[in-house]
Amino acid sequence: MLLSCGIELFRPVLRLGRRPVRRTGPTLVAEGGRVLGALRDDALVVVAAVLPLSLYLLREHAIAGAAGFPLDDSWIHLQFARNLAEGAGFAYNPGVPVAGSTAPLWTLLLGAAVRVGGAQLWVAKLLGIACTLVAALLTRRLALALGAERAAARVAGVALLWAGPVAWGALAGMEVSLAALLVAAALLAHARDLTGGTALLAALAVLARPESAVLVPLLLLARPVTGGRAAIFVGVTLVVLAPAVCFSLVTAGTPVPATAAAKIEGGLLGWLAGVREPLGRALLGRPWQFFGEWVAWLWLTNWLLPVLLPSVLVLTWWRGGRTWIWPAAALALHPFAMALLAPFRGPGFQEGRYSIELLPLGLGLLWGLTARRGVTLRVLYLAVALGLLVPASARYAWGVQNINAMQVRIGHWVAGHTPLGARLAVNDIGAIAFVSRRPVIDLMGLVTPAIRPYRRAGEAGIIRYVEETCPEYLVIFPAWFPRLAAMPDRYRAVYQVHLDRNEVAGADTMVVYQRVRCAL
Repeated sequence: MLLSCGIELFRPVLRLGRRPVRRTGPTLVAEGGRVLGALRDDALVVVAAVLPLSLYLLREHAIAGAAGFPLDDSWIHLQFARNLAEGAGFAYNPGVPVAGSTAPLWTLLLGAAVRVGGAQLWVAKLLGIACTLVAALLTRRLALALGAERAAARVAGVALLWAGPVAWGALAGMEVSLAALLVAAALLAHARDLTGGTALLAALAVLARPESAVLVPLLLLARPVTGGRAAIFVGVTLVVLAPAVCFSLVTAGTPVPATAAAKIEGGLLGWLAGVREPLGRALLGRPWQFFGEWVAWLWLTNWLLPVLLPSVLVLTWWRGGRTWIWPAAALALHPFAMALLAPFRGPGFQEGRYSIELLPLGLGLLWGLTARRGVTLRVLYLAVALGLLVPASARYAWGVQNINAMQVRIGHWVAGHTPLGARLAVNDIGAIAFVSRRPVIDLMGLVTPAIRPYRRAGEAGIIRYVEETCPEYLVIFPAWFPRLAAMPDRYRAVYQVHLDRNEVAGADTMVVYQRVRCAL
């Protein structure tokens, strides 16, 4: 809200390089009315956020019984952020730098927030809420820039807030709210023909969510590609991404973060890393699988989205021309780009965490170019969104319950029953490392790049790595590592947690094993 007020009240000051215009009394009155109208519209959008946020928090309390995060990955960000705030560097185990975040910009921003407010759940949640609100306000402005009436533009902002995945992201401690904000800001800069700003914001969005990269070339192509325009886009993108690429090369040995290198299952980046898969699956099977999942995720977000978006693309080509059909193409290309470049999980994975950043684009176009009038459609869209928030809030709450009941609980047990400095070999590194403050060996390779060559040999390679490093404890899903779990002469079970209703955990049971002896 403060950002919105600042933008509107100080807009004349920000018009650098423009010739001053003498305003008469009626002009000043009209401009003042527009500013007040914009502030009222912003206030309505912000107030609309109370409904989904309240619903999600109430469901969290009713189902989980305590505040938390719906993913273990949220705790990974908080662990990095705490180490940053405490001066331990961009490291998961303090003092051991590693490119272990596919959203380094969010991790850095969270680190700054933790420095001020402490490594607390509410700090991450407030930051996510703030980013979500700004994303909604920018989406409202984007719809206006595309020609929407004020009422339709308000619906665009509210529709973003009332999307279940967006409400999930606001409270999840994840990077998706920041990515949505930056994508909305890049599109708004594009609407105002600010080439440098568009390139900068689009490149920053890639540091918040790598899938945003699909927008960079599309925004370049959206206007005549002159030498100067191409130089700006290429130069700005290289400058913004170079530090992250260099840090990844130095700490993880790859141009992408260790998290991405460990997860990629195929595609172009997988092929470059030596991951081979049948050509038919790579070029046909997975792309169409991801497309189907993309449509299913849109349906889950709002039943009207997969119905309306095809006509949105047609009308965008008709009314928006080259300026908007190229960015709009991201809505169709997104699942195919994911599948062909660096597939891991599909567009709908974990409430669509790899896709949420495109919602400002879809909603901005929907209410800006194609729905300038039509109260019935607006009411119907928001009614459907409101109805779908109820099951979405339950999914969020059960996610929190699962992570609290398993990973957070085990983290507390480890903190109370193991010596300080005891090394844990784990397959879920988030809450366990954060709560226990014990150094971890990541069996999945997200923050332990050295294990990646061993993982290529499957569980046998992981067992060999464990034998060589000899951690004091294993904390694993036996279902993931049955041979590792069945080594009583090396490790014996000392504690376990079982989930009766598992919605988000990798398996129903997680077990802590204590070392009996080393293999060496």
